[in-house]
Amino acid sequence: MKYNMLGKTGEEVSVVGVGTYQFGGEWGKTFTQKEVDGLFEAARTEDINFIDTAECYGDHLAEELTGAAIQKDRDQWFVASKFGHHFHGPNDRTRHYNPEDVQKQLEASLRALRTDYIDLYQFHSGTDEEFQNDRLWTMLDKQKKAGKIRHIGLSVKKKDYMDQIRQAEAVGAETIQLVYNRLDRKAAEEAFPECDRQHLGVIARVPMASGYLSGKYTPGASFAEDDVRHRRPQNEQEAALQEALRLKETLPDDVPLPQWALAWCLSNSSVHAVIPGCKTPEQLVSNAKAVDLLDNKDISLFTV
Repeated sequence: MKYNMLGKTGEEVSVVGVGTYQFGGEWGKTFTQKEVDGLFEAARTEDINFIDTAECYGDHLAEELTGAAIQKDRDQWFVASKFGHHFHGPNDRTRHYNPEDVQKQLEASLRALRTDYIDLYQFHSGTDEEFQNDRLWTMLDKQKKAGKIRHIGLSVKKKDYMDQIRQAEAVGAETIQLVYNRLDRKAAEEAFPECDRQHLGVIARVPMASGYLSGKYTPGASFAEDDVRHRRPQNEQEAALQEALRLKETLPDDVPLPQWALAWCLSNSSVHAVIPGCKTPEQLVSNAKAVDLLDNKDISLFTV
């Protein structure tokens, strides 16, 4: 495994982390505690120390499963979670950013994670209006001083996020989490220069483009009704799968598409870590091996 300093947090994190959105039950699978325990055992074997979760991946469900899995060695992990939503059911969330509610969300996350502190607590896909609330940032700073939060970050929406990134330092945020992958590259042009200017730690989410770059799906694929991808426009999904197939056919035979997709993100010096999801220990191990491609001397591998 390789490690990066996460911006100015002073924390070293594995460049490949573990995303936990799938634990919330909206990706076509319901996880047992035993299965999640197995995933984190694989993460330990691969020397991964970075976990990203959220309050609304299930009703704190992903946090609960994660907390139980890492309770025995909590201090060995850098745990990032988020705030701003209440989960009511699949694809059913409401938005809550007032400081009193966020403080309750924080306490619920701490209980679910079975911990006294969260390493990185992230503003989760809020609007600019929700962001512009001095009382919210004052409350979070107090929680930081109390030791319940170690660092504050922003997990921005898929678009219209630049105003929030420009104000990151002003609200005490040290990291930015955003969508960045080979099929959605706009962050490199829009956001990365500003993140570099402020020395913000950049966390690339959806690095395998919601699994379209996993190599598992071919054009014409369909997804079950309990999978969030089932709701996405068919034409957009088909275009993504067609491009994924083209990329796969362009790569050398000994370079797996999913590992290349993660390494492609990490080949950008602005990116400090990627947080792919996984459903099996085998997938997690494969994700971890993406770091091997970063030592590849053929620079053209990442210009595909």
